[in-house]
Amino acid sequence: MKRFTLFIVLFFVWILLVYSKPLDKVAFRQNLWIGLLVSLFVGVYLGDLLPERVGKFYNPRRILAFLGYLPVFFWYCLLANLDVAYRVLHPRLPIRPGIVKVKTSIKSESGRVALANSITLTPGTLSVDLVGDTLYVHWIYVRSENIEEATEYIVKRFEKFLKIIFD
Repeated sequence: MKRFTLFIVLFFVWILLVYSKPLDKVAFRQNLWIGLLVSLFVGVYLGDLLPERVGKFYNPRRILAFLGYLPVFFWYCLLANLDVAYRVLHPRLPIRPGIVKVKTSIKSESGRVALANSITLTPGTLSVDLVGDTLYVHWIYVRSENIEEATEYIVKRFEKFLKIIFD
């Protein structure tokens, strides 16, 4: 059902984008067939990427959580950029790289992936692997190898928003 829905939406968008002015019959048929084939191909091969219940994202609480998440994410990205710049410009290069294990309480797979992407997009950290509720993160300066402390420092700032958005 997701694949068919994606196909219909893509084909409708194709029609809206292509037919802004009147075309002759040959161009109309060609554009219609190209749109049909491209929409069908994308719908069949990428239909599984859509979540099961897309309608749940229209919940006002989720939208507000997303709007709250954006400034938090950008703030921590800015802080991480400054931290990495300091480490690059410092004469003794104060780094202590390592891979730490952190836990998440996010239940949905898409929420855990969004958390992993948020961590990866923050300079100085890189999500290496995601196994169930465990995330392995490469950290440019390991402040603690304790799972709870590392989780508190890396995960908790994003998790409270992503949990509302995705769970």
